[in-house]
Amino acid sequence: MRDTARRTTAVVWTAGVTAVLAGMPLLARDRLPDRLATHWGLNGEAPDGSMPLWAASLVPALIWLVTAAAVTVPLMRAGPVARPWTAVTLLPMGIVLTGAQASVIRANLDRADWHEARQPTAWVVAILVAAVLAGVAGWLLVTRRRGTPLDDTTPEKAAPALDIPQGRRLVWFSRTANPWLQSLAAAIGLGAAGALVALVGGLADPGGLWALFAGCAAGSLACGVFSSVQARVSERGLEVSFGPLGWPGRRWAPGDIDTARMEVRRPSQVGGWGYRLSGLGTTVMLRAGECLVIRPRGRRTDFAISIDDAERGAALLNALRPGPTRG
Repeated sequence: MRDTARRTTAVVWTAGVTAVLAGMPLLARDRLPDRLATHWGLNGEAPDGSMPLWAASLVPALIWLVTAAAVTVPLMRAGPVARPWTAVTLLPMGIVLTGAQASVIRANLDRADWHEARQPTAWVVAILVAAVLAGVAGWLLVTRRRGTPLDDTTPEKAAPALDIPQGRRLVWFSRTANPWLQSLAAAIGLGAAGALVALVGGLADPGGLWALFAGCAAGSLACGVFSSVQARVSERGLEVSFGPLGWPGRRWAPGDIDTARMEVRRPSQVGGWGYRLSGLGTTVMLRAGECLVIRPRGRRTDFAISIDDAERGAALLNALRPGPTRG
């Protein structure tokens, strides 16, 4: 499922950036000269290179498509370890090319001749900063620490028994993602990026664009955060984190949990997908099927997450809980 989500997100991101690169000059063609200044010398603000409008639209899009294919195909074929690194490469590359295209459009906007365009130095700096931040975010996404077993006991080998051998410490870890929610987050995020580019490029009236940007950004963030969930059971109790960066999160110590169990739930039972509140309590519903369900101490409602191998996680939680109810 994770490979499918990565491929889908990469395709959506690639297609979206291509559309933005090719579409920006065409959307602003009534305010642009016949030829666009596309290159500035290092020692001056005056442009020293230009392209016709059609070339300024198609060339960056073709460069992006070729570069994205050259990066994505080898990483996808390299195996599961290398595949997540597509985020580290495609994200900043797309930002650099989109920002560069926006800076070209802004520099040529409302100019009678391309020679009048001036070097967008501030834009170049902002683009580089944004690309670096995107690269760092992608790196954190790929290298964030996963659940690791203690004392060389892997989650797969941990028996779902209620008695933990003395001197041994067990760790259970599981993760679930919904590729459709991830793709939706990427698509809405592209809409927010397009609105932001149009805003800073002065391509349209800012009144409606600010509302569009804010709405798309909020929607993309919400879908992205609740499109994946990971759970870890250890001596510290149950730790649940959301989204690609593992934030935000919730944690219950073993003593804060009355009971833990596995239960089969469906989206129709809890009111849909994502973070849901219903008569069953709180459910993080990403796919129908088995859920890890806990009853926090002192509460009358449950907290559930749709996660694989939920029965084993519940068994370990029950073993870690203090008191005479431990098996």
